[in-house]
Amino acid sequence: MYSTLISAAQLQQLQAQDTPLLVFDCSFDLAQPEAGRTQFTQAHIPGALHADLDLHLSVHDAGPTASGGRHPLPTRENFAAWLATIGLNQNMQVVAYDRSNNSYAARLWWMLQWTGHGAVAVLDGGLAAWQAQGGAVQTGPAAALPAGNFVLRAPLRRLVTATEVLQSLGHPGQTLIDARATPRFKGEVEPLDPVAGHIPGALNRPFTDNLTPEGRFKPAAELRTAFESLLAGRAPATVVHHCGSGVTALPNLLAMEVAGLGSTGLFGGSWSEWCSDPQRPMAKG
Repeated sequence: MYSTLISAAQLQQLQAQDTPLLVFDCSFDLAQPEAGRTQFTQAHIPGALHADLDLHLSVHDAGPTASGGRHPLPTRENFAAWLATIGLNQNMQVVAYDRSNNSYAARLWWMLQWTGHGAVAVLDGGLAAWQAQGGAVQTGPAAALPAGNFVLRAPLRRLVTATEVLQSLGHPGQTLIDARATPRFKGEVEPLDPVAGHIPGALNRPFTDNLTPEGRFKPAAELRTAFESLLAGRAPATVVHHCGSGVTALPNLLAMEVAGLGSTGLFGGSWSEWCSDPQRPMAKG
């Protein structure tokens, strides 16, 4: 079972062995929300389904949500029901990939673990790594699959609310890590949310710092050294990750797990939810 990262060669091996498998293309572009769907039809791993951040991995209608912010999480129950509808079975190894530094794939990875499915991994390096390995691609829409037998199970991930973050602010039992680019963290620029800045006391680890120039995760030992330096003696188990809207935080969460630092929490609503209430403390610099 693969539960963090999988290489293109390993995915090809699973395909050759006829392993029960479901591949998701999570390509998306915040600036052009339609772009991911277009990219999928132009080229995707054969047999892959498209999981769209806006349509499938967030709630943008009047439906129930599990978090706030710009990309509210659906409830575990509704997400599990969608997974069964599109063809996920309990015995399947899931692989997620994208074209954007693994952030959208990591969102799906976390959400599947949150619904209790541990056999899910991010394709290291995304579609580019797959093609570099000689992997074939196909065009057109996804093929419809018969409904699967997936059912909701106990969560393997911890979702933290804004109220919980506020209650533990400044407490040694909570270490906040913000995955946004440093200028956004410092409040020097804010292209997406109405207020600039960060949650007081948060540490900054831009999610792109986990990646090589080719878009693959750095070696586990290198990631471990970087996070241990950032934490400066704080226990990894106290970490709660966040970003702007609960997407780019997830490569940081995944990187800590790859580094052998264990499972950590996610503040799903992130800065976009936090800054929506002027009564919450905010900082710059």
